[in-house]
Amino acid sequence: MKHIWKLFVMVMILFIVSACSLEGGDTKGTEEKGAKDDTAAKKIGISISTLNNPYFVTLKDSAEAKAKELGMETTTVDAQNDPAKQVSDIEDLIQQGVDILLINPADSSAIAAAINSANNANIPVITVDRSAEGGEVVAHVASDNAAGGKMAGEYIIEQLGEEAKVVELEGIPGSSAARERGAGFNEAIAAASGYEVASKQAANFDRAQGLTVMENIIQSTKDFKAVFAHNDEMALGAVQALNAAGLTDVIVVGFDATEDAVKAVEDGKMAATVAQKPDLMGEQAIEAAQKVLKDETVEEFIPVELELIK
Repeated sequence: MKHIWKLFVMVMILFIVSACSLEGGDTKGTEEKGAKDDTAAKKIGISISTLNNPYFVTLKDSAEAKAKELGMETTTVDAQNDPAKQVSDIEDLIQQGVDILLINPADSSAIAAAINSANNANIPVITVDRSAEGGEVVAHVASDNAAGGKMAGEYIIEQLGEEAKVVELEGIPGSSAARERGAGFNEAIAAASGYEVASKQAANFDRAQGLTVMENIIQSTKDFKAVFAHNDEMALGAVQALNAAGLTDVIVVGFDATEDAVKAVEDGKMAATVAQKPDLMGEQAIEAAQKVLKDETVEEFIPVELELIK
């Protein structure tokens, strides 16, 4: 009986030790899972300047896909190129309790009010493609727009030779993209002897307005050899106007490398477009957001490479 009792005690001891080991293993697994998923279920608010532009649709789609891949939720709003609507949209996102905001400003100055509201609510902000002129932003993800504008200008000069008059179709005047692309382009033109910007008008990054503005310019003068548009939508509108006027030898260079523009380049309807890769931009913005939510350090400016498609 004594031996049986000792055997019983040993079995119980082994059972207890095994149970503790298993419990410890499960806890470790839970801890590892928690560490891996520490940004899961985080909510990202995304405010886009307009979804009427294929470029920004691509940016939105890539951002949402990357967030889903990383286990984060997104809510996207479309400002429809209306700065007041964008501020209101962002206020709504703040009220919904998003953890971080990705903002593509319709107007770089007007967006400051919304960013200040996010700052007051302790919600970090990352700007995408276009910068903000006020409020605290943890990071800015964008191409070097000035470098892209200069790239377009230098390409036009290379194609036309010694001297020429050119036309510039500007984007939304209050946007950093329009200001920076224009600055880079005009820097290239000013450095070339015999070159002059014959006409410069805003068409607000819109294809229909690009068509109308180009028609008005053609009515006032046909003495120009190239057109630089601050985005592809305006460039494609300009192509329509030039073709209708029989000015098929005018070089047109756009910016963004949208699908329609790349096809126009391939078909010989446009000379070139500056590619700034919105799909990559959307992905990098989400990756930066994940780092911020993990309290990791991010660069203040996260550049996205440019490429001339010709």
